[in-house]
Amino acid sequence: MNDKKPAILLLEDGTIFKGISIGMIGTTTGEIAFNTGMTGYQEVFTDPSYFGQILIMTTAHIGNYGVHENEVESDGIKISGMVIKKFSDGFSRYSALQSLQDYMLENGKVGISDIDTRSLVRHIRNKGAMNAIISSEILDIDILKSRLSKVPSMSGLELSSKVSTKKIYEVKPKKPLYRVSLIDFGVKKSIISCLVDRGCHVKVFPLNSTIEDLNSFQPDGYMLSNGPGDPSVMNSSINLVSEITNQNKPIFGICLGHQILGLSQGLSTEKMFNGHRGINHPIMNVKTGKGEITSQNHGFVISRESAESNNNINITHLHLNDNTIAGIEVNNKPIFSVQYHPEASSGPHDSRYLFDQFVENMKKYKK
Repeated sequence: MNDKKPAILLLEDGTIFKGISIGMIGTTTGEIAFNTGMTGYQEVFTDPSYFGQILIMTTAHIGNYGVHENEVESDGIKISGMVIKKFSDGFSRYSALQSLQDYMLENGKVGISDIDTRSLVRHIRNKGAMNAIISSEILDIDILKSRLSKVPSMSGLELSSKVSTKKIYEVKPKKPLYRVSLIDFGVKKSIISCLVDRGCHVKVFPLNSTIEDLNSFQPDGYMLSNGPGDPSVMNSSINLVSEITNQNKPIFGICLGHQILGLSQGLSTEKMFNGHRGINHPIMNVKTGKGEITSQNHGFVISRESAESNNNINITHLHLNDNTIAGIEVNNKPIFSVQYHPEASSGPHDSRYLFDQFVENMKKYKK
């Protein structure tokens, strides 16, 4: 490690935690959030939906199985900073390529360990989402407070443009059966893999693409990906998705894509007090009556009141912890979306049937 240099975590409300530096020596800011997953830290850290956030891992030990090339969801670590109880700079898995410490250094990421994460999570759970700053180079609290005061709130913040692809690219199986135009708001690689595994030739488009761009691929369906930030300020994307829905072709939205689909249909979104982040969130499929344990990562949600008052929308899934909207469909159209992550890398895979449902909709459309 880096000689166990001291580090400070300062919250927006003035709460201070002192610990040990991990990753590079430096300073980082962002909205602080916590993830309750017991495994899959590499998939979590590389998820573009976490862009702009300092992430607390509630699992006590992080880093002990190192980093593997097959467990990344993007081109690198996307979180702004890392908060951990016990950090392992070594690793025991023989197939791992490097330590998490080296991976953080390679990606230029700042973190802090050896703090009471249980106390920190309880504090955030009670006080709600807020901004924070981590530093291992500045230990003067007044300077840190000054820097933190300049960090913008996540509400009203558009972040997808910072993680969306700048160039169109394609991923296809050996025997393509369907063509999917995917709008990249911050897509995870495993979402594309789940489509390709089902015979989909996927063409990935930047978020500033036009409907003409998307239709030039002659798709059988459209995927609206996950991504970071506040969906309500993404007016161009909302208008684009509204145009797509008017074509009556199959659409599948995930996370931010789900929220943008809702906004395109006249629904509203809300900033959550804490958000849902982890791989153990219980969901009820209202249509089948079956429960699912799901992977989630979001700080915004579709307003349940706006969905229940819209005759064009059916609520298909609910979060069993707080009864928030977890899935919707558009009446009489092959269009649906979910708030959670059915690709669920590294698991659980209870919800991967949704990709099959999307493929079935495209199969019917092609007929």
